[in-house]
Amino acid sequence: MGQEPLIQRVDADGVTTLTLNRPDQRNALSLALMGELIDHLHKVGATRDTHVVVLAGNGPAFSAGHDLRELRMKTDPGFRKELFDRCAELMLTIVHHRQPVIAKVHGVATAAGCQLVATCDLAVAGASARFATPGVNIGLFCSTPMVALSRAVPAKQAMEMLLTGEMIDAGTAVAVGLVNRVVPDDSLDAAVGALAATIAEKSPLVLSIGKEAFHRQRELPLAEAYAYTAEVMVRNLEAADAGEGIAAFLDKRPPTWQGS
Repeated sequence: MGQEPLIQRVDADGVTTLTLNRPDQRNALSLALMGELIDHLHKVGATRDTHVVVLAGNGPAFSAGHDLRELRMKTDPGFRKELFDRCAELMLTIVHHRQPVIAKVHGVATAAGCQLVATCDLAVAGASARFATPGVNIGLFCSTPMVALSRAVPAKQAMEMLLTGEMIDAGTAVAVGLVNRVVPDDSLDAAVGALAATIAEKSPLVLSIGKEAFHRQRELPLAEAYAYTAEVMVRNLEAADAGEGIAAFLDKRPPTWQGS
């Protein structure tokens, strides 16, 4: 019996880690692995115990992108369309996921692996991590990774990555906004754990409200964005956690979240 392509770990502090587990394939995103990740995200999203999700990879790489051997073996256009539709579903699942998702990046994150990093809400990279959208080098332009990349980094930096296919280092990735921070490789676990724990201390309801509002307002013209977010704040104020948070602040005590 083969190894599980995805490993889930639930910590007592409200953090769930989903680890890509195809180390020999550099965690290539096969159709099956993407399906597993989507299923796990839906299940995690339905729980009240998880406040933050961490996405990681086993072995020497975070993810080298789509499984090129799978693409070469399965030439049917129907399969290939299913593969890229599944990829889009995965990325949208992360964007619309109730809990914030943090990418913990080591090794390489290339092509759809780089897309995965760009899609996550936050990303922390080890100092030796490298990123690329190298499809142009093999005659397959990274068109779907481009969607997430072009929304995460400035246009000219995105175009340079897409047109050259060259690797960028972790320092460049943080400078252009692809990742939030870079830490020494041996501090990656601790840094991601601390960031996740800080976020997990907040009201899970408010995290969900804020994440949804963030993505929706980005798609709106300025005046509409303000009108929409004003409505969100009015609804948020009606939540029990908003009342508790304000009371706790005024009373100078830690809040006790109800998640409602």
